[in-house]
Amino acid sequence: MKLIQIVIAFVIAPLFVSNNVKHEYYVSVTKIEYAEEQHSLQIISQIFIDDFEELLKMRYDEDIKLAPDSDSKMIDNYMKRYLSDKLEIKVNGNPVKFNFIGKEYKDDITYCYLEIENVSNIKSMEVVNRVLFDKFSDQQNIVRLKLLGKNRSFLLIPDNDKCMLNFD
Repeated sequence: MKLIQIVIAFVIAPLFVSNNVKHEYYVSVTKIEYAEEQHSLQIISQIFIDDFEELLKMRYDEDIKLAPDSDSKMIDNYMKRYLSDKLEIKVNGNPVKFNFIGKEYKDDITYCYLEIENVSNIKSMEVVNRVLFDKFSDQQNIVRLKLLGKNRSFLLIPDNDKCMLNFD
């Protein structure tokens, strides 16, 4: 009888533990790369699914679920609205708008694909990334820029949410 109780404990306990585990850090990664042939900036923002879902529930719809079988058009719209509000990019001092291409879920990360078209003659780029700062006070956002032969990474926090790269 004791053996059965031990086996049941080992089988059932992980189910309760795994549902309550939260990661200990809050971080996103946004990669911006210049595609010279297409004259476009290609952007991939990686955000933890559970954090993004919690934020979208708070802002837009408390019943939202970030999953492949969820209402994709509605979720895309919410993600685009949120990212448009929190991710600002300036090229040569001028604000530019991105197109929300789509998203996908891999493991525990949401990959958001964005693109800025008709970009050329880049002399400077400024990025403001406030993603999830309105939800998590200890959120950190890594911005990786890869363009015109330069690779730079920046760590942005709520008190310092902007980075700049000059090419002159």
